Amino acid sequence: MSDTQSIEDLIGKKTSEQGAKKLASERMPAEKFAERISDIRIKEKEVETARAAAAINIPYTDLSGFPISPEAISSIPRDQATKSKVVCFVNTGTEIRVGAIDPSLPEIEEIRYQLAERTHANAAVYMVSEHSFESALRIYDTLPSIRQITKGVTISEEDIKRFTDIHSFDRLQAALAGASVTDIVVILVAAALNTRSSDIHVEAEEKTIAVRFRIDGILTKVAAIPGAEWVRMISRVKLISGLKINVTDQPQDGRFTISLGKEKIEVRVSTIPTAYGESVVMRLLRSSATGIKLESLGMRAPYDEILKAQIQRPNGMIITTGHTGSGKTTTLYAILLTLNTPDVKIITLEDPVEYKLEGIAQSQIDHTKDYTFAKGLRSILRQDPDVIMVGEIRDLETAETAIQAALTGHLLLSTIHTNDAAGAIPRFMSMGVKPFLLAPALNCVIGQRLCRTIHDKCKEETKLDDETLARVKKTLADISPKSGVKVDLDKIKFFHGKGCDECNGIGYKGRIGIYEILAMSQDIEKVILSGNVSEYQMRDIAKAAGMITMAQDGILKALDGLTTVDEVYRVAE
Repeated sequence: MSDTQSIEDLIGKKTSEQGAKKLASERMPAEKFAERISDIRIKEKEVETARAAAAINIPYTDLSGFPISPEAISSIPRDQATKSKVVCFVNTGTEIRVGAIDPSLPEIEEIRYQLAERTHANAAVYMVSEHSFESALRIYDTLPSIRQITKGVTISEEDIKRFTDIHSFDRLQAALAGASVTDIVVILVAAALNTRSSDIHVEAEEKTIAVRFRIDGILTKVAAIPGAEWVRMISRVKLISGLKINVTDQPQDGRFTISLGKEKIEVRVSTIPTAYGESVVMRLLRSSATGIKLESLGMRAPYDEILKAQIQRPNGMIITTGHTGSGKTTTLYAILLTLNTPDVKIITLEDPVEYKLEGIAQSQIDHTKDYTFAKGLRSILRQDPDVIMVGEIRDLETAETAIQAALTGHLLLSTIHTNDAAGAIPRFMSMGVKPFLLAPALNCVIGQRLCRTIHDKCKEETKLDDETLARVKKTLADISPKSGVKVDLDKIKFFHGKGCDECNGIGYKGRIGIYEILAMSQDIEKVILSGNVSEYQMRDIAKAAGMITMAQDGILKALDGLTTVDEVYRVAE
């Protein structure tokens, strides 16, 4: 084929008469018949395009349904793409691929060369069919045109400031009415920040889009958006998160950043396909959360002194336990910040690194590269650290390496998933950890939960029903005399939040930790060395030694007017 011969001449105009006759003989509605004919012709065109590409030694691809990212499609301006019939469908930073209907045109080579020069990436040209090109071109329609699409795009402080007055759910719903797609996303983020939400849940339903915020650990429906806005809205979220806009049938993960003065809030975005579209969760990670001090965690005497003594030891393991969202990471970070001085080398191994801590070396595991907790921990030990934080101990290999680190002069902090502090030791044993190694390595185990605190502005005294009051008295009566805590059961009173406009009628604002600390003792060590350890036995020994349980700590905080009895029993039992 000569250089001037057009691709259209090579492809030709014929369709499959045999396939058309076969479909005509079948009984089907006219619309379906036409649709099937169209599908056959499209497939034949793709086959013809592939043959034409092979004839001129050019790679071929079909872009129908291809997951093209916003960064890729925006590499070529739409007017240029339309004029030259070329689109960029891959842009990874090191590799660029463009698809053209006629790769032999001089301007296609010029576009490829410019992209390669601008990005210093390898750029290649692929042949695509007319239909394939048109399907890719439609992605431009989903991209907002108000802002240049770049990797790492942020929501600015100016964006957020426009909606700083949205503190109530009613005002949020009013602000969303008639707002542009770009503003809808900013409004949701601003409202989430104003209401101290940790997560924004956006879910496509049959007729509407449901918006829920996780406030103080509890999901609350805050607004509804017309379903007609879904496609544009999800495209906007995917755009700023660096996700592929035209991929709707696969889970995706991305992120974007909110700039608020000196603070940068990272938003992690997760999408999954659902029956009516997709479910989107945006998790807000505030860097200010890393500045919490040990004294602010809410530990009461004697736990605050016990923990301070344990973290000053030069070696051993300090383990935190609790379910996801119980504040384990916050506690570990507060301990790390207490220990973070110029003369102490601290290295963490996390999955993932949620917050950046200045002065601390943080490493993130990567299962795709076989960089696991166990292998990462062995590498960390060669870095000569004083303090090590491992995100989670979940297998024998990691547990044994962590114990060896604790026995050889390192202070090791980590988490393990059990219901309470007493369950941590049996959990280690069930992994296969040797009792004679665990007993000397373990310093203490912290069990914890997060309770919502009563909103001060609508707090009032409340009366408990007889059943709840009896339950409370039983919990308090079980406090060990060795704990040093005494409660007059005849003079107890409790409070709740009646709800007000400022707390959106919830009655709670903020959260506080409730804790139990199981510190190693000779009695506990003897039980571990026996090799026959049960959670109940461990709890009884700890309580006899003076341990206050999470439920007891919570009820004591309820007596102080910090939280409610219902909230304590909701999270602790």
